[in-house]
Amino acid sequence: MLRPPRLPHEYIRGGTAKLLTLFHPATGAVRAKGVTNTPNTVLHPWLQAELSAILAALPPLPPTPRSPLCDWEHWLGYPPCAPVPPLRLLLIWDNLAGHYSAELVVWLFQHGIMPLYTPLSGSWLNMAESVQRILVGRALAGQHPQSQDDLITWLDDTVAGWNRHPTPFTWAGKRQARRQRARQRRLGGSGAALPDRQSFAA
Repeated sequence: MLRPPRLPHEYIRGGTAKLLTLFHPATGAVRAKGVTNTPNTVLHPWLQAELSAILAALPPLPPTPRSPLCDWEHWLGYPPCAPVPPLRLLLIWDNLAGHYSAELVVWLFQHGIMPLYTPLSGSWLNMAESVQRILVGRALAGQHPQSQDDLITWLDDTVAGWNRHPTPFTWAGKRQARRQRARQRRLGGSGAALPDRQSFAA
C-alpha cells in the first residue's frame, strides 16, 4: 500500500537561507540567488550585476518620442537635478534602510534605473514577495533539509525550473478569475444579480 511521504517530527536548527529576487511580472522571469544572509555587501553587488545584465539585454531606444511614463520627471515630479541617461527600468522594492543607500541610489540613476519604494507596511504590494512564496513553497514541499546548503540548492533548482515555464503575473488575470469562482462556490446559491433597484425576483 502506498503511503504519503511524512516529515520527521524532530526539528533540526541548521540555519536559514534567504532568496535574493528580481522579478519581471510581465514575463514571469525570475532572477534569484540563495544566500545565507543579506547585508548590503551581499545584496548590492548582486543587484548591480543583475541589473547591468538586464540593461545590456534591452533593445536600443527608439528614435521616436516615448511615452511620458518613460520620463524621469513623470516619476520624480520635477526634472532631474543632474544629467542622467534616459530612463530604462523601474525598480520596485521595499522601504528597507539599505535600499536608500546614497551610493546605490546614485548608481541606479546613473544607469537609467528609477527606484520606486512601496509604502511602509505595504510589502504585499511588492510582487517579488508573491513569487518568493510560490518558489519557497515548491522548494520545500515534502523536503527535509539537513543544512543551509540543501536549502540554497533546492531554491536555486526551483528558480531554474520556474524559468523554464514562467508564469506572467497580471492584474485581474487568471488567478483572480479562479479566486472569484472559488468564492462563488463557497457562497452557494444563485449567481444572478439584480440589474437595478426596480427589478424584483420572485
